[in-house]
Amino acid sequence: MELIPSQEEILKLLRQTGALREGNFAYPNGLHSDQFLQIPLAFRYFQHAKMLSVALSRKVRANPEIRANIDKLSIFTPAVGGLPVAFGVCEALRAYEVYWAERQNADEPLQLRQFFDIDPGEKVLLVDDILRTGAKLLELKKMVEDAGAEVVGIAVIVAQPAPDCPDFSPIPIYSLATLDPLYMFDASKHSLKYPDQPVEIIRA
Repeated sequence: MELIPSQEEILKLLRQTGALREGNFAYPNGLHSDQFLQIPLAFRYFQHAKMLSVALSRKVRANPEIRANIDKLSIFTPAVGGLPVAFGVCEALRAYEVYWAERQNADEPLQLRQFFDIDPGEKVLLVDDILRTGAKLLELKKMVEDAGAEVVGIAVIVAQPAPDCPDFSPIPIYSLATLDPLYMFDASKHSLKYPDQPVEIIRA
């Protein structure tokens, strides 16, 4: 395997670990999909978690601005899905620290863990497992900028940006694989891709 695996190699690993599944899946919003992606299923296994983290860190390290500030670089992630990716990337990069934000309740904004602080002028890399709506990453970006710090990049294992995903440019986005963002459909208007397989219900 190359220093940075190809998209095909990444997707093969995700399928082997059960992180990327093909079948008939019903989502809480009533829509269906013929695939289900859950990155933490790949991060259960140390060797795969390390490979994915190192590969993503190599993409990030290619940025000269980030490379020049590695020893002072902070990793910021939304809990909980981004945490294993953030710690893996931090270790591979030998970055300075990891901190994260979480919601106390579903209808509340993301908040930094108590006693965590973002320092003015700090260089921050946002990390998550998947980029879809971009809503959580946009919240993190605002928190960083409101504190007077700078987001120097966004790193995700898989990019699957929805049509309404925010435009983060000029901030660079790094990913190991890209998937079709239009992965959900109305089952009443489209036939199932795997008609002989049962429909699996995805929990909210």
